[in-house]
Amino acid sequence: MSTRLPSHADVVVIGGGVIGLSTAYNLARSGVGKVLLLDQGSFGAGSTCKAAGGVRASFSDEANIVMGNYGLDVFERFHELFDQEIDLVQNGYLFLLDDPADVADFERSVALQRSLGVDARMIEPSEAKRLAPIISTDGVLAAAYAPRDGHCTPESVVLGYARAARRAGATLVPNCRVTGGVVVDGTVRAVDTEAGRVETGAVVCCAGAWSRAIGEWFGVDLPVDPVRRQIIVTEPIPELDRTMPMTIDFSTTFYFHEEGPGMLVGMSDRNETAGFKLSRGDEWLPGLAEAIERRAPSLSDIGIASGWAGLYEVTPDHNGLIGEAPQVSRFLYATGFSGHGFLLGPAIGEVMCSLVRGETPFVDVSAFDTRRFEHALLHHEKNIV
Repeated sequence: MSTRLPSHADVVVIGGGVIGLSTAYNLARSGVGKVLLLDQGSFGAGSTCKAAGGVRASFSDEANIVMGNYGLDVFERFHELFDQEIDLVQNGYLFLLDDPADVADFERSVALQRSLGVDARMIEPSEAKRLAPIISTDGVLAAAYAPRDGHCTPESVVLGYARAARRAGATLVPNCRVTGGVVVDGTVRAVDTEAGRVETGAVVCCAGAWSRAIGEWFGVDLPVDPVRRQIIVTEPIPELDRTMPMTIDFSTTFYFHEEGPGMLVGMSDRNETAGFKLSRGDEWLPGLAEAIERRAPSLSDIGIASGWAGLYEVTPDHNGLIGEAPQVSRFLYATGFSGHGFLLGPAIGEVMCSLVRGETPFVDVSAFDTRRFEHALLHHEKNIV
């Protein structure tokens, strides 16, 4: 380790992805005392830097819309705020819809987004084709378009938050695995690591796909499962239209956006099972090829240049977990965002800072509490792939 592990911290943040780093940064600058962040590897190496990098406010849940919009505000000013270029491209998000039920859902979502100040609208297939000329609109009934959305480089966001957190006084320790937790009389007392014990009165779990085990060490049930997702990047595409939005064929989950001289392409594999599988596989490629042939046939003849596998951290209702454990004082959590944690990172850092300080967050996150599962009060986010 490059940083010596302190024996005490006022707050320990577990997980060095964008959510953990944003949380550490906001805590440190708020003056809560000594803030320590621990990660088992290098910062962002878990799921953040394997994300597609999408940033948006086009969700179905009000809190997600508000937090996504907050994130867009931060990403647009990231260079000014953190002196870090993040290669933000705002070509918009375009959801292609071929199911009447999905059209009705997105009409409701867009109305809610607009009521919250988001620039979003339903459009005809012909306008979708104008925005993304490589698509086939066969079967498309309508589309949802949010022009302010886009994508950026997750690694750069991680660098910006890590540097800012250190400048604000936080201690960040990579390559230091947490191995257990100490709870006495229902109160957090310490965190055990492979480098020793750190006494603390507050823990914030931001460990993404690895959160369930960490919760168990502290006697808290965090229903988060790791599910592999894979992404490929195509070979260079001559005369690529670089103004195309992030385009999502909602019924198949096939999506693409420009990436360097080619395209970044992804799709969920409905046959994928939970587990810490980080190697690339070919099982999903036939389904991807079928979706490409149907919705963006010109991509069928483009070769694959590279790719990678990462982990979604999935909850039963595909929505995040935010709150403080009622049975364990000062064990807080922000995890399980089922593929949209990266873009929510700026907002969640602010939210967690408020919760640690006992203040009311700028957005109501009470519906994200894990207790919803005890009462079967699922809090679904529909606009995810």
